[in-house]
Amino acid sequence: MTLDVEDGAATTGKQPWPRSAVSSDAQRAPSSKSSATTQSGLLRRAMRLGRVEENGVRPLAVAERRNTRFFNIFTVWFSINSNILGITFGMLGPSVYGLSLRDSALVILFFGLLSTLAPGFLAVLGPKTGMRQMIQARYSFGRYIVSVPVILNLATLTGFTVIICVIGGQCLSAVSDGKLSPNVGIVIIAVLSLLVSFAGFSVLHVFETYSFLIALISITIATGVGGVGLTKQSEPAQPATARNVLNFGMIVASYQIPWAAIASDLTTYFDPKVPSWRVFHYTYWGLLIPTVLLMTLGAALANAIPNNADWKERYDRNLVGGALAGMLAPAGGFGKFVVVLLCLSLLGNTCGTFYAITLNFQTMVPWLVRVPRYVFSIVVTAIIIPVAIEAVDDFFVNLENLVSLIGYWSAAFVGIVVTEHLIFRRGRYDSYDNAIWDSARRLPLGIAAFASFVVTMALVVPFMDQVWWKGPVALKTGDIGFEVAFALSALTYMPLRWLEKRLTGR
Repeated sequence: MTLDVEDGAATTGKQPWPRSAVSSDAQRAPSSKSSATTQSGLLRRAMRLGRVEENGVRPLAVAERRNTRFFNIFTVWFSINSNILGITFGMLGPSVYGLSLRDSALVILFFGLLSTLAPGFLAVLGPKTGMRQMIQARYSFGRYIVSVPVILNLATLTGFTVIICVIGGQCLSAVSDGKLSPNVGIVIIAVLSLLVSFAGFSVLHVFETYSFLIALISITIATGVGGVGLTKQSEPAQPATARNVLNFGMIVASYQIPWAAIASDLTTYFDPKVPSWRVFHYTYWGLLIPTVLLMTLGAALANAIPNNADWKERYDRNLVGGALAGMLAPAGGFGKFVVVLLCLSLLGNTCGTFYAITLNFQTMVPWLVRVPRYVFSIVVTAIIIPVAIEAVDDFFVNLENLVSLIGYWSAAFVGIVVTEHLIFRRGRYDSYDNAIWDSARRLPLGIAAFASFVVTMALVVPFMDQVWWKGPVALKTGDIGFEVAFALSALTYMPLRWLEKRLTGR
């Protein structure tokens, strides 16, 4: 799959590189070029040769949305979730919440079916509006207040990437029998992710089209080799409680719902004539199928570790990476090679996440839109590496705390933007006027969205069940924070947005 490189990303239509660098006048008079202009032209040609996407968050015109390989929507999402990150999350069911394999699998399935609806729905807006997800959110949150969900989304994406880099570092350390430290492994994963995300949409979609095949083959081999050990399942000491079921369900939902905040980032270049149901189903099943399968495998692995002495010893040293190395130990050198492939499968997630982070940086502050998108790939790599190295200690505690918080704000965000689209814009894609995407005076003020968001976050506190806080309702029911956040944000946004629209006309 190939796409032409798109130029420019500025709100005023200006290009991040001087027009003179590629103008016909400059070509007719090379002797008059300055050194800086010549270097700019060389860099532009080098990036075109390398298929580097220069376009940032500027909405794409219909003529620019011409990709008709719609099945790539499925493969990109399938690749993003076809990696050992899902195995890690699935392990939390038995290891943290004391659920059996059967109960963990049922929670993963049903909460996955529910929470994947959000990214499936919002992915449809990509081809139809030509807007990245947080640009589309300006039509409810406004030009400046949208920075609030953007910052939260950046923290979410960065947090997930840190988790992935830690897992990758542990895998590489495990396969080297400790000769390679987890810190070095973290650097390797981060730098490899940088290379793909730097290039942009075109290279990303080509990479994601095929990367999931290696991941699936590797995971299948690992499951087959370790199959005997996986049958040694431990039964929980006590039967599942509603509280533990809902708490683990919150983890599953917090894994899926955040994709909604970047859903249209990966679908904007597709032809708007694509049927909405097609985009929805490709996104929905592309995210759901690998998540359910791999989380269930993770639950099985967590239940089997106590009954396999070698797995337990390796797990104590390198956590998930060690357990996978234990599963593949009977295969000798080939098993170590498969562990490396499993580690590299994480790139399917990090590359897409890195790409979305670069776009969110451009949306966060007005003047950052003039900075080329690929620059932020380097910035985020420099941030993630030291944070991941620091997060290696107390990994599962950090994972549980981070993921639970993500679910609350993501659900509230989805409730607001979906209500805006269905109620106030009556599901009409043409109501998103591309001409005003960066005009603070013509976009909604965003006060209604911000007030709804703040009120929701305050009211959801009694429904949280976290290590650092247990709400009075959650103590009896379990964590139902994301369900309440979605419902409350939609209900509070409707009257507030009606009032804002009546007073401002926007």
